[in-house]
Amino acid sequence: MDIAIVSAHELTPDTPAIARELARGHRVTVYTRSKTKGDGVEHVPAGPDVELSESDLLPYIPDFSAGLAQRWREHRPDIIHAYSWSSGLAAIAGSEGLDVPVTQTFHSHYDESRTPAPVRRLECAIGRRARAVIAACADEESELIRMGVPRRNISVVPHGIDIERFRRQGPAFPRGERPRLLHVGHVGAEYAVHALRAVPEAELVIAGGDDPSIERLRAVAGEHGVADRVQMLGMVPHTAMPKLMRSADLVLSLPPTVPTGTAALEAMACGIPVIASASGAHLDSVVDGVTGFLTRPDRPLEIAHRIRRLLGDATLRTAIGYAAADRARSRYSVERISMELLRVYEKTCA
Repeated sequence: MDIAIVSAHELTPDTPAIARELARGHRVTVYTRSKTKGDGVEHVPAGPDVELSESDLLPYIPDFSAGLAQRWREHRPDIIHAYSWSSGLAAIAGSEGLDVPVTQTFHSHYDESRTPAPVRRLECAIGRRARAVIAACADEESELIRMGVPRRNISVVPHGIDIERFRRQGPAFPRGERPRLLHVGHVGAEYAVHALRAVPEAELVIAGGDDPSIERLRAVAGEHGVADRVQMLGMVPHTAMPKLMRSADLVLSLPPTVPTGTAALEAMACGIPVIASASGAHLDSVVDGVTGFLTRPDRPLEIAHRIRRLLGDATLRTAIGYAAADRARSRYSVERISMELLRVYEKTCA
């Protein structure tokens, strides 16, 4: 099978790994605006050579789709898999007249509060036009149905993780004597800061965020009197995340909406217990009380109670860490996710 993967943005961490797995028995080409290097990656120039938001990409979609059409006329793929609505728009236009099925994965489209109405209409149109739509979790599947995507066209395939890189054994970053809490991503990190007030013995490390979000979180930490126990790292390279996660006692992931839940899965694969917001993909991946804890992010005292319980019980922490690693490796490995994607492709082509 000849598989074309379209990503107008910087590639997500699991995309190259999944492409490599699929390439073991199939021809796989990743088409992207970014200048990411790698086997099977083709750069399709469109617009300025900088990373753009999806809304800012819209004026350059015709150039991107024209570049795709030129390549696909020369070498027609059997199936196209588009990641994000902008990629889907380009893939549908670029494949016009070729009779190639388009499979669509959205990222965060089901957070209506963050999605402008014109984009929402585009997503609905793309979802109905695509031959198959892949949801990352059951929550997203329900939202796709509400958008008007036929249920028979939807398959639930979660995002995969690299279980060779994210594993229990391996080096960790140095740390001090305090119990370390790690929140991955700046979205929802303010809830972790609030909870830290009730866990006076711990420190909180926050990975991710740009300058404005970091300043905002510093202000929140100051207001709660915990600034001396909060460390803001800013953007951390994905290659460094396993070491950072293994340096923590607990990993927190508390965004209100969770399209993929990758951060929690990677922590689980490292054998670190997670406390995650009871939303989206977390509802599928985190087994409450077994591989971590689910909680409403806007309840800092409840979060603090979960933190204190885990920090105070090394046996429970170890048991949850082992169970989390086992679930991440058995259910969410790139190898398994690639096989599930391939089944969707084969069904769609048939």
